[in-house]
Amino acid sequence: MNRRESIQALAAVGAASALGNTARAAANPIQLHVDLEVNPAMEQEMVKNYHATFRPTMSKQPGFVSVTLIKKRQEFGYRLIISFQTEELRKAWVAHDDHQRAWPTIEKCLTGKKFTGTLYDVV
Repeated sequence: MNRRESIQALAAVGAASALGNTARAAANPIQLHVDLEVNPAMEQEMVKNYHATFRPTMSKQPGFVSVTLIKKRQEFGYRLIISFQTEELRKAWVAHDDHQRAWPTIEKCLTGKKFTGTLYDVV
């Protein structure tokens, strides 16, 4: 093996290692479950804002895995399930200007204590 082949082999090993780390991070993302107390009078607006603004904006962020809005069948309770590759990437999304524009479209439709969140590691 000559010098050029050795360098190419090392580069390939490094790239494979980096891809493996990315795959591991994506395979075990974090999930933030946020229970929302929605004002019944603003329920339709909140759902519309989720689909029109919040979800499309969040889905463009680095490390984004998924976001789902689910509703209890008998109440006005909703749960927002947010998943990013890492907690650091989720925090970067929260600090981003896009979050500062998108979250208020949801938050203005909330009432009471508004929301509570629990962070999980996917295993």
